[in-house]
Amino acid sequence: MAIAIAVQALPLSFVVHFLAIAGAILVLVWNLYFRGGLAWESTNKSLIFNFHPVLMLIGLIIIGGEAIISYKALPLKKEVKKVIHLVLHAIALILGIIGVYAAFKYHNESSIANLYSLHSWLGIGVISLYGIQWVYGFIVFFYPGGTADIRRESLPWHVLFGIFVYILAIATATLGFLEKLTFLENSGLAKYGSEAFLVNFTAIVTVLYGTFVLLTALSQGPPEEDYSYSAI
Repeated sequence: MAIAIAVQALPLSFVVHFLAIAGAILVLVWNLYFRGGLAWESTNKSLIFNFHPVLMLIGLIIIGGEAIISYKALPLKKEVKKVIHLVLHAIALILGIIGVYAAFKYHNESSIANLYSLHSWLGIGVISLYGIQWVYGFIVFFYPGGTADIRRESLPWHVLFGIFVYILAIATATLGFLEKLTFLENSGLAKYGSEAFLVNFTAIVTVLYGTFVLLTALSQGPPEEDYSYSAI
């Protein structure tokens, strides 16, 4: 895709990595310290739900973001970057699916209705589109691989669709932070307390992370010998 801003990708990727670490720390502090920890089986069903924000942010958003910038941020051979891109997206997708399942498990075991909010509707859409994007990319660009014409014609749409899905994922995550914090505040959490500030700040870091992922993806990467595939 021949769209690039006149900035080198490498410096921007350092910001992405820093925000990734910050976001992972913040969501872990929130759920391990303020929310009581993680547990797949527990009488305290909230510990089951805590897997949801942790896996969605660290998996789908952070690891997915690192997958997106791998082509622009890594000074490696194209084929190596292709494998890194594919594997990181697979890990992000798997963690995202587990994260979605954790939300359903929490709702079912707590006798709470499923899929009643905009966040949940968008979340199902994001994980479904993410899966479709990965499968299509695997078949066309990796194995068995499409013809040169198919790859060339598919690439702009693969990039555009990837950007769309990732932006939608960031928006869905911010809605999730808002929804959860609203529930907590309606249950008595102090609106100006440390946990409320932490959740809002985590959401801001998430938006900044997504912004710098997209800037890096649209910036100028290291030169390659073969430009036949430089994808998001």
